[in-house]
Amino acid sequence: MKMKQLYKYLFAAVLILQLIACNDNTDAEKLFNETPTTRLNNQKTELSEALLSSPQGWKAVYFTDNTVLGGYTHLFRFAADGTVVMASDFDSDTDAHKSEYAIQVGSTVSLTFTTKNRIHLLSDSNNYPIPALRAKGYLGDFQFLYYGQENGEIIFRTNRNNQELRFVKATAEDWADLSKNLVMEQNVIGGEERPLFRLLETNDGTTTHKFDFSFTPATRFANSNSIESGYSVSYDMGVGYTPTGIIVSPAVEVAGQKLSNFTYNDADGSFTATGTGGISAVIKYTTKPLVLTDDYKFLLPGKPLSWFGFFVDDYTIDSPANSPLLYAELEKVNAMLPAGQSIASIQIYANHSIGTFIYYTFVGRSALFHYVTAEEDADGKKVILKHQSWNGNTTVATPAFLASIDKYFMDTEGLYVKAESFRLYYSDPVYTFTSASSPFRMTTWKLQ
Repeated sequence: MKMKQLYKYLFAAVLILQLIACNDNTDAEKLFNETPTTRLNNQKTELSEALLSSPQGWKAVYFTDNTVLGGYTHLFRFAADGTVVMASDFDSDTDAHKSEYAIQVGSTVSLTFTTKNRIHLLSDSNNYPIPALRAKGYLGDFQFLYYGQENGEIIFRTNRNNQELRFVKATAEDWADLSKNLVMEQNVIGGEERPLFRLLETNDGTTTHKFDFSFTPATRFANSNSIESGYSVSYDMGVGYTPTGIIVSPAVEVAGQKLSNFTYNDADGSFTATGTGGISAVIKYTTKPLVLTDDYKFLLPGKPLSWFGFFVDDYTIDSPANSPLLYAELEKVNAMLPAGQSIASIQIYANHSIGTFIYYTFVGRSALFHYVTAEEDADGKKVILKHQSWNGNTTVATPAFLASIDKYFMDTEGLYVKAESFRLYYSDPVYTFTSASSPFRMTTWKLQ
């Protein structure tokens, strides 16, 4: 190639590069020539059009803080006149309610629900699920900062704690089936007929790991800790309900795969999330504790005095470890008592100076002592309580109003006793008593 022709081509290439750079600079200048007000107004228009673009509105599963609380499904249908129809699965009221919203412009563009509706139940500091959240409520928000759109979803961040929240397009079925979320809630809690013990089991395609699993309905939150020695993995997760199962956040991560959608199987009460390559996670029932302890030994003869207490008017009544059957039995007792009387506490004293006994106290009537003996089932790691007398009288039959609940303490298969890792407001250690042959479990403080 002649040198003159080479210079010609080089000059042409440089000219093209300069033209491209010029165009890029023009676009950049156009962007930066927009005033902040113009950019914000454009975003306001963009968000307004997006909110109105979905015929069935939008759905958001709002995990306000997935370290302590679960998810709450909200449905929104926005109108151009500034009104919004909203429904949620926060409680039994899943009907649609109308209120107002505004797209506000400040330092950024935000969607704000300006009049009270279902979303405000999560931001009311006077509305809290557990004592630890007193004056904090459900840690929710009603103002959401707009961060754009992706794959047909609207992306927000909450004003209160900068959590990402995504609106996805809702369907007619989402509105029609919202009440089914609360049916699923009962499946997550578990019915009286289900076993008391649950586990989370993960499978990475080659190895299975097991974790205990406990769920607190008031906060929609679950805790899972490995039961394997030397394997310290744990999963704490918020739970949101769907018509067919649950969503968890954070996701259960197994071999690098994040599993967050669990499908319910009514036949055995399990919830299963399936990944690829044989990876899965399942929440399922088991008929005995995953880990058996020696905590029952406190009740055996020759040990020091032990005192365990369950109180109807104190924090033990709200323990997540209590079984639905316990609550049902307490209702039976109260239904059989005369008007103005009710059960107040169930206390277990072992190796007291007057013996080992179950101490029932009441509102409106005298307490009752059920004296028992305690025998050890060493292989099963259980204690078996056997009847001696009522109030020291060996000829008196079990009072009719206590017969139904008392039989669980007299379970011939025995009782499991476990020191729990959680506390119930006070510093006293928490112990649970579980019937070995039925889904009956009672939470107590160990007071001595």
